[in-house]
Amino acid sequence: MNPEVINKIWDQAIKFLFENGPKLASAFVIFVIGILLSRVAGRAMLAWLNKRDLEPPVRILITRVVKLVILGFSLMLAAGTAGMNITPLVTGLGVVGVGVGLALQGVLGNLMAGLLIIFTKPFRVGEYIEIHGVQGQVHAIELFSVHLMHGDRSRVVIPNRKVIGEILHNYGSIRQLDLSVGVAYSSDLNKVLNAVNAVLARSPLVLKEPAPVAGVASFGDSAITIAVKPWTKVGDFGPAAAEVNKALAEEFRKQGIEMPFPQREIRVLNAGEPPAIRGA
Repeated sequence: MNPEVINKIWDQAIKFLFENGPKLASAFVIFVIGILLSRVAGRAMLAWLNKRDLEPPVRILITRVVKLVILGFSLMLAAGTAGMNITPLVTGLGVVGVGVGLALQGVLGNLMAGLLIIFTKPFRVGEYIEIHGVQGQVHAIELFSVHLMHGDRSRVVIPNRKVIGEILHNYGSIRQLDLSVGVAYSSDLNKVLNAVNAVLARSPLVLKEPAPVAGVASFGDSAITIAVKPWTKVGDFGPAAAEVNKALAEEFRKQGIEMPFPQREIRVLNAGEPPAIRGA
């Protein structure tokens, strides 16, 4: 390269630094202070939010928004200090924001629905819910989706916008078993119900409050159906059903309570008569 060109570029650079050096240094200092201030404000905001009854996603979102606002303001202040015209920048950011918002309508809809779920709290983590034909225990409530866990450890992910405005069945943190057992018509019903209540009282998986419900449900062809409806924790729902059924069978055998099985009596009429002979 021509030495004269190099000298000219060097002179221009020196001149630019002398004229704009203080502005650039001030802009750099402002931006660094903004970074440090955003970190301090983020920690302080997170510590303050941890003392409030808010879900973790909300605390994280608010903290990040505060940090981004401080960083954005610091960047714009630094750009203005450096001598840049920030009006076109603000206008451009507004146009870009509108375009991004239109492109991400579904994502933003899930985000707003997630915030509404977190603030209104129609259900909490650990509760059992049913919605959109699926049900399960709430495993996580995130900003964009709700995660349900089934007893077989499979997971259902529901977009938050599918949750808002729909009919929701919230079982809470406990569920009621719907069991039944048949006894013979000759059984002493008081003895049967006492045996059922004794089994429920001994079961470690059955809640004592609310009190379990047991009573005569219906009359079948060969047995009287006894309804057994104890309450259990959501996590004990499956194991409790198996444990209570096993305990009922053992208790009935111990006390001599008959549990009949369906039977059919077949009668053959005119078994000894020869078949009729029709004449021509």
